[in-house]
Amino acid sequence: MKIATVILLLAASLAFGAKQKDASTKTAPTPSIGLEIGTPAPAFSLRDQFGREQTNQSLKGRNGTVILFFRSADW
Repeated sequence: MKIATVILLLAASLAFGAKQKDASTKTAPTPSIGLEIGTPAPAFSLRDQFGREQTNQSLKGRNGTVILFFRSADW
């Protein structure tokens, strides 16, 4: 009786896992967000933490610019 119960539980867990795998493959692809790689960023003008106006041209360095937006959990 114990062996039959173990076999039944094992078969049920394998069937459930296979069903979950099939369900995840049928989801729609996620749309891309943001700019494509290599696309120039649009012009912008914002004030920094010191009140000075910054643009994409004023921030651009010799090798380009990296802009990182970080959202903290405590905002």
